[in-house]
Amino acid sequence: MTKPTSTSAPSASTSPTPTPTATATATATVRIADDTTQGKTTIAAAVVQKIAGIAAREIAGVYAMGGGVSRAFGAFRERIPGGGTGVSNIAGVQVEVGEKQAAVDLDIVVEYGASIVDLARAVRRNVITAVERMTGLEVIEVNIAVNDIHLPELDDGTEVPLAPAPARVE
Repeated sequence: MTKPTSTSAPSASTSPTPTPTATATATATVRIADDTTQGKTTIAAAVVQKIAGIAAREIAGVYAMGGGVSRAFGAFRERIPGGGTGVSNIAGVQVEVGEKQAAVDLDIVVEYGASIVDLARAVRRNVITAVERMTGLEVIEVNIAVNDIHLPELDDGTEVPLAPAPARVE
């Protein structure tokens, strides 16, 4: 993930140094360009993470977010009282937030039959639009990793049987 950069200029006597970025933790906040005499606005990185997750799930063809392990832990956490709240329950979404920019990484599971390339474009477009519109941050990149394909299932939870492949050798 490319780290978002700050727009502050380095001093003439020193070389540019990397600016620290806030990752999606419960206490991380980011100051955006809305600093006026009447006050300033801060947005927690967790808010950007939730916006990106919701925007990704809005696209038809996205079955789930996160890899198999993170989905399993998320389902377990939701059963514990108070365990399904906070940043950790947004499986498959990682963000890095700077003062004016954000970068997003998504891990998704795609419905079988969906065009992965077209789906990734739609998810990327929707996430960028939602985050920029709601936060005012510039989204510099949205990286999408497709971790699995969801196959249709029967009502009893077993997978639809696939036709056996014909024998190649007699």
